[in-house]
Amino acid sequence: MGLKVAVVGATGNVGHEMLNILEERQFPATEVVAIASRRSQGKEVSYGDRTLKCQALENFDFSDTDIVMMSAGGGVSKEWSPKIAKQGAVVIDNSSTWRTDPDVPLIVPEVNADAIAGYAKKNIIANPNCSTAQLVVALKPLHDAAQIERVVVSTYQSVSGTGKDAMDELFNQTRAVFVNDPIEKSIYPKQIAFNVIPHGGDFMEDGYTTEEWKMTVETKKILDPKIKLTATSVRVPVFVGHGEAVHIEFAKPISDKEARNILREAPGILVVDKREDGGYVTPVECVGDFATFVSRIRTDPTVDNGLALWVVSDNLRKGAALNAVQIAELLNTKYLAKAA
Repeated sequence: MGLKVAVVGATGNVGHEMLNILEERQFPATEVVAIASRRSQGKEVSYGDRTLKCQALENFDFSDTDIVMMSAGGGVSKEWSPKIAKQGAVVIDNSSTWRTDPDVPLIVPEVNADAIAGYAKKNIIANPNCSTAQLVVALKPLHDAAQIERVVVSTYQSVSGTGKDAMDELFNQTRAVFVNDPIEKSIYPKQIAFNVIPHGGDFMEDGYTTEEWKMTVETKKILDPKIKLTATSVRVPVFVGHGEAVHIEFAKPISDKEARNILREAPGILVVDKREDGGYVTPVECVGDFATFVSRIRTDPTVDNGLALWVVSDNLRKGAALNAVQIAELLNTKYLAKAA
């Protein structure tokens, strides 16, 4: 039996990717509906070789919908996800609204698939932050092998993580630099073209930003609450693809060779780690791919049982849309298909 799936926020970057990936992975949907705000009603979006006309969220009846993939922002999700869930659909939400709710599972299928059992409490499942998703995919097999105690991560996050307007800002600023026009800033507090900005989200009282805080609390919820993690989130002038420099301390000894072999066998990971010029993956090369790439695997000699890694993934895919579709696949396999 096929499912009826609705994508809310279908005109945005992530919504567009959700539609692409649903079709690419041949998700068993008999009907896919594109939903957006009232001002985007009637706008056309692609779903494989088909064209869908967006319907308005405010007027849509979700009572016969099985899965709703929500990618319309935190405010919209806070208002609409509970309403939709009460109509019987399971909401897979891409915003940060529900991630820390103890009654809402926060899922990365390669890491904590069993936690999806809690979805029925609110009929809502949370998708993690894009930088968290790729991080925990890389950490999980190593944690199982040698027990992670502490992680220090610096992110190199592309502008698409902020949205389409941020991508436009990077493009326009880059062009302005070459033609000697004034640099206009509206999305970021400083110039992003040919620059890096050590700032993601809002500043908190302790000096960390909300983007860094998300990585900490989400990693604990998904992987292990005992793991200590400190993060520095940096926005870089890249359109798509997040990179992360990750330093890990383990309770047990683990060599770089052992780590490399473990990661090669782990789900969702591709190891590209040649100790030569170009023997690693960069954000440009990961765009459009489903995998989380791990490179630069090496011993960290400054701590006992330490390793250093370079982790790269397409933030619009594994960091958002792909993970949401994988959650939908898991939900269908474990629960919805059986119920039918």
